[in-house]
Amino acid sequence: MAKRVAVTGAAGQIGYSLLPRIAAGEVFGPDTPVILQCLEITPALGSLEGVRMELDDCAFPLLEGVVCSDDPRVAFADADLVFLVGSKPRGPGMERNDLLRENGPIFIGQGQALADVAAKDVRVIVIGNPCNTNCLIALNNGRRIAPGQWSAMTQLDHNRAQAQLAGKTGSLARDVKNVVIWGNHSNTQFPDWTHATIQGKPAEGQVNDLPWLQGPFLKTVQERGKAIIDARGKSSALSAASAGIDHARLLMNGTSKGEWTSMAVVSDGSYDVPAGLLCSVPVECPGDGTYRIVKGLEFQPFGREKFDASVKELVWERDTVKDLLGS
Repeated sequence: MAKRVAVTGAAGQIGYSLLPRIAAGEVFGPDTPVILQCLEITPALGSLEGVRMELDDCAFPLLEGVVCSDDPRVAFADADLVFLVGSKPRGPGMERNDLLRENGPIFIGQGQALADVAAKDVRVIVIGNPCNTNCLIALNNGRRIAPGQWSAMTQLDHNRAQAQLAGKTGSLARDVKNVVIWGNHSNTQFPDWTHATIQGKPAEGQVNDLPWLQGPFLKTVQERGKAIIDARGKSSALSAASAGIDHARLLMNGTSKGEWTSMAVVSDGSYDVPAGLLCSVPVECPGDGTYRIVKGLEFQPFGREKFDASVKELVWERDTVKDLLGS
């Protein structure tokens, strides 16, 4: 039976890169047909029709249909997997709290619609920024869907950390395992190398440059999105879409034995993160759409301080939108 995959902001840059990869079977595998259910704002429906035409022209063997709508209850109907990509970007002069308030109503409505019409065991991945708190808003307004069925994407930061460590040591990204992104998908996040390995050996010893790890490595991962905007004049859509595919594939098909990835998920109180907060932590995925928070990792004082600062920001974001979290 075909899997129904809903994508919001489907005519945007991330959606344009994401849709063909879902249609090609990169999430559920080469034997599972998919139906794409695309949501856009009304003024973008013309662009979305063009995307639909291109999907038709690709003649993907696994693609059994494309639904285009500006109504979330149409786009989310019976969805098995949902990518919440569309959100308002930060405009000139906007502070982070302004961005949170601007996006709140979008994710209230989408959370309610998902609870009403999506499949009972739907999995929802929030990509639209600020993704941690947008996800918190949506799940609190879609409470028929269990908290464990929601996550927000820090896989892009995870991938960036892998790439930086690989580049520093002359390795390949696939040689780098078990980095961790702790905290918020913002420039307060802590990209943690202390549990990572490169070709099976501790990353810190392979790099052998603690000032680089605590300085340029950290800042490069934290500020990579801004650097890409400065370089190409547009946001990092291609890599964000690729990370979204990675996040979904690992969630649905599983992480390798002894390995983890990073996802922003509902805290169970681990690592002194307030319960219920949407925070990035290391997770293992058994391959059935669920995840387990990796427990018992230890922090060096430097890392604990950085992580605590990011958690503090997440608490502030939650408090800023407290009135949007439902009753």
